[in-house]
Amino acid sequence: QVQLVESGGGLVQPGGSLRLSCEASGIAFSIYAMGWYSQAPGKQRELVAYITSAGSTNYADSVKGRFTISRDNAKNTVNLQMNSLKPEDTAVYYCNVGAYYRGSYYPKEGMDYWGKGTLVTVSS
Repeated sequence: QVQLVESGGGLVQPGGSLRLSCEASGIAFSIYAMGWYSQAPGKQRELVAYITSAGSTNYADSVKGRFTISRDNAKNTVNLQMNSLKPEDTAVYYCNVGAYYRGSYYPKEGMDYWGKGTLVTVSS
């Protein structure tokens, strides 16, 4: 059974930093691309960053230069370092198991491939 558990969310002031982690179990972690999504209140879930099995990364324009995604295959974890946080980054952040194909990230279908999310609140 696939399980994804996010951690690291919380309340931070604008300009601050947080590091999110997602630990995966029940999958051959190293062969999959992994993504981080955010969902702000009243908005659709959107892709923030992904990392391929080879370690290549890609970011949404809104977070380029501020967020860094990384993975540790020995620990089955994917991390999201979030710097220079803005109030508009406030959202629930979810990690996801996906596939990388021809330059695009495709989230795997099914609830098993999503974590339950961790809340990030950026406010003074």
